[in-house]
This record gives sequence, C-alpha cells and structure tokens, in this order.
Amino acid sequence: MMFENLSDKLDRAFKVLKGQGKISEINVAETLKEVRKALLDADVSYKIAKSFTDDVKEKALGRDVLKAVSPGQLMVKIVHEELIQLMGGAKTDINVKINPSVVLLSGLQGSGKTTFAAKLANHLKRKNGKKPILVACDVYRPAAINQLQVLGEQIDVPVFADIENKDPVNIAKKAITQAKQDLNDVIIIDTAGRLAIDEQMMSEIYNIKKNINPHETLFVVDAMTGQDAVNTAKAFNDRLDFDGVVLTKLDGDTRGGAALTIKAVVDKPIKFVGLGEKMDAIDIFYPERMADRILGMGDIVSFVEKAQEQFDVEESKKMQKKILKNQFNFNDFLKQLQQIKKMGNMKDLVSMIPGMGKAMKDVELEDDAFKSIEAIIHSMTPEERENPNILNGTRRKRIAVGSGNDIQEVNKLIKQFEETRKMMKVMSKGGGKNMMKMLANASNRKR
Repeated sequence: MMFENLSDKLDRAFKVLKGQGKISEINVAETLKEVRKALLDADVSYKIAKSFTDDVKEKALGRDVLKAVSPGQLMVKIVHEELIQLMGGAKTDINVKINPSVVLLSGLQGSGKTTFAAKLANHLKRKNGKKPILVACDVYRPAAINQLQVLGEQIDVPVFADIENKDPVNIAKKAITQAKQDLNDVIIIDTAGRLAIDEQMMSEIYNIKKNINPHETLFVVDAMTGQDAVNTAKAFNDRLDFDGVVLTKLDGDTRGGAALTIKAVVDKPIKFVGLGEKMDAIDIFYPERMADRILGMGDIVSFVEKAQEQFDVEESKKMQKKILKNQFNFNDFLKQLQQIKKMGNMKDLVSMIPGMGKAMKDVELEDDAFKSIEAIIHSMTPEERENPNILNGTRRKRIAVGSGNDIQEVNKLIKQFEETRKMMKVMSKGGGKNMMKMLANASNRKR
C-alpha cells in the first residue's frame, strides 16, 4: 500500500499531542521532530523536511484550539493543508485541447515511459473520447518498439514505427504528418532513455522538442528511486523545461519522497501516477486526495469514481428490482463480484475507504481473495445459481468436491448469501452497501 510506512510514522507523531489540553511550543516541537523524522525516512530532503515542519509550527502556534477540536486533530489538519501545498495545491490537467495535440515523453530507461505511453493513450481514449496514436522514437532498442506495438494492439490504438529510420526527429515529424491524415487528435511520442543521464540523450530529446514543438512535455520517473527521482527531474527540467511529471510504480514499496518533493524542487506539477502494470492502472494526481491517503483519511472520492466506471446505472436498476422481489441469485452475486475486481488492487481499494486502511494494515488482501468463492459458485449448476433455495445437503457436498473446498466453507457462503439477501430486501436502497458488507464477510471467511 502506497505510503504505508510514512502514514504509520505520522500517526505515531500525532499521538504525542493526544491527551494534551492545549498546543504549546514544547509539545509542538516534540510532535514536529517526529514528523520531520518521518519525512526524512520517506526520502524527503532535509531542507524540504525542515522547511515543511517550520511552516507547520508557525501555523500551529498561531491558531487557537477550539473546544470541539483536540490539539492532535488541529495538528493533523495543519499538516494536511501543508502536504497539499507541498504537492502542488490542486490537480493540473494535461494540455490536449488543440487538435492534434503532441505529447512528448522523456525520462531514463526503465522508468516506465513505454508502458505509460500506452496507459495515457488508453486513458485519453476511454475518458476523454480522444483518438490517439503512439509513436516509437526509441531508435536504439527494437524491444521498445515491439513493446509499444504489442501494447498498442492490446488497447486498440495505432502505433507509428519506422524501424529502418535512425533519426528520431524525422520519425516524429513523419508520425505527425500521418496522424493528421488519419485524423488522430493526440500524438504520444515515446523516446529513448539511458540508464543514467548523459549528453547524447539530453541533446536528442532536446532536439526532438525543439523541432516538433509539443503542446505537452512530460517527464516520466520511477517513484521507487526516491530522492534520485527528484534529482533526475531537476536535470531534465533544466534542459527541457517540461510541463509536468509522471510518477510510475507508486504502488510499489516506495517511501514517497519523490511524490512529496518534486513540485518543490522543479516547480512543475505531478500530472499522473502509475499504479501497476494493467493498462487502466493510471490515475490523475490530486494533491488533496494524496494528502488524505498519507494521513490515513482514505480517498472516498477516487473509490466512488472507480466504482462508477464499473457499475452500469441501468444494470443497477435491474438489480434493485430483483432485490425487491427477492430474486437476487448467485449469478447476480458473481456479476457484482467481477465488477468489484475490475476496480483494481484489493488492498489499494480498501485503503481508499476512510478508517479501513489502518484497520486492514496487517491483513493480507490478495487480488485473488475471492478465488475460492468464485470456485464455489462456478461449481453450481445453472439451475442452482438461479435458484439458491434448492441447494440441499447432497448438492452442497457435490459443490464442495467440485470447488476444492470443505463443506463448511460452502455452507458458510450460502448462509451469508441468504442473510444478505434478506437484508437487501429490507434495506433495498442500501443494496450496494450490503453487497460490500457481504464481500467483506466472504473475504474474512477465507482468511
């Protein structure tokens, strides 16, 4: 889970103020010492960590504590406000309003540029209704061209490649001409990277930018490299003057320093974050939502947005009618389960629900957490799924053997299903909440 260590350490820092009747210079200093340590451990530079805690201290000592708010709560509020500002204040959109818009990607080899190029194309196609084209301008690595072609085919987006051509500027220009002919409205150019910054790479990417004059230049960097990511961003920005940053692999075991400090160092916004290998594992970067998650407040807005992407309104209305008529069956349950799985990584989803991140911190929530439940349902006949009332002892034994589960596991699932079905009928307006409760129970049963 992203920023888990930082979240835990900040939580411990705020406990210093718990039980305190008021904010004083002494207890604030003790708390902020721990906050500064937490930031340093997250690979935030000492200069930025000190500046951050100095700002928090100034604001904390200058505020009156309301009777309804504890000093600890006030400190969390101030740190939350300062984290938002540190990460950029507000989200910054990608500039793809002009038709066609040219987006140039830069970064080191291994940062995830090629994968992000495809993710961005997929995102703009699905969310913005764009007609993108991907351009392979890495003339040194045939594997990069092949990778882009494979990903392009996967998301049904065309890829422009000129394998014999070793001039990336010429390739980019040809691609733009082709895109105009084919009415593509966003041209995403993937460029070569190196394992470290060198003059040849910098000159090449600079020349591409100078010759094609992109509407948006993004710097793609691996968030797991921590403070090195910030230093690399500064070197690229000094040469390229890019428009925004993309942090990849933010779902990994990252300490978070890059996300917290890139804006302060290069004064360029983080525009996107990559959260996995799947083509839809890309999020717009919202500083406020990220601050919420760092401080364990969840991110319910993103959770709802992900749910809305998967849950069809008309389908929900049909489901509502079935619930009212007590016709909700295992086929419906399986359909809902599959929609929830499409929302993304299970542990990441749970962390978006306020209060759940900490509660589930030590619980292993694998992406296949519901595998045994699906096996049980798939072992039922179509008639049994449609009409759960016929599931007698003999049928249950057959289902247990067919799914590789104990009979007790089958009985538990059916009992929970029946209880939930009754609840759903009584509280039909909260059907979705009950479904989530059932899934949580089912997951607990598996553990």
